[in-house]
Amino acid sequence: MMRVLILGGTAQARLLAQQLAPRLDVQLSLAGVTRTPIPQPVPTRRGGFGGAEGLALYLRDQAIDALILATHPFAARMPFNAAQAAADTGVPLLRLLPPPWQPQPDDHWQSVPSLEAVPALLGSSPLTVLLTIGRQQLTAFTHAPQHHYIIRSIEALPADLALSHVTSLRRRGPFSLKDEIALMNDYAVDRVVSKNSGMDSVKAKLTAARELGIPVMMVERPPSPDITTVARVEAAIDWLLDLPASVWPQA
Repeated sequence: MMRVLILGGTAQARLLAQQLAPRLDVQLSLAGVTRTPIPQPVPTRRGGFGGAEGLALYLRDQAIDALILATHPFAARMPFNAAQAAADTGVPLLRLLPPPWQPQPDDHWQSVPSLEAVPALLGSSPLTVLLTIGRQQLTAFTHAPQHHYIIRSIEALPADLALSHVTSLRRRGPFSLKDEIALMNDYAVDRVVSKNSGMDSVKAKLTAARELGIPVMMVERPPSPDITTVARVEAAIDWLLDLPASVWPQA
């Protein structure tokens, strides 16, 4: 069977692996950022490869026939490593990536080029800020300690996080609209900070903010290389099945 490596970490990656498993030889790779990932439906490795060169070596050693990049849209380095490794090995590469969210009528969004730019844009007056950005890039907010941060993350916050006004919520999505509205009301949230992942599983927070009239600071995606991209799992499966016969292992 064709051997497929999925670079995962998203719900789409898990669903793709689940649907491909009965038909193809599928491996899933996770970066290892989350210490307690959801159980996966196929053999799974964790950790990095050692850059583009290490990934290319892995593709050769494992005789991978096709590579699918289904990492989080804000995994900034891996798309470039995957593009280089695919070019070096000749392994076909596809990116599975939902389109970014677009503001709807009655939304109050402020587009921000990077997470590091957010603290200065929050202003000097104390606010209650809901951070839905995980726990990896929180140090930027130490430059704006006057705010009260509601931080939602799957795992515990770093022990050395130098913020005194913090409420930590250990939660894993998806989240319902009802729950998001309740959270924002319970904590009297003034601002929501979100990465523009485009993922359906966390989209309810935007609807909740819209209904409550809460401004959203939307962090835009990092630069990405030019990779053939599809938005849906079904399209990724079609791409695999339509690969030329020369890609498929010969009996």
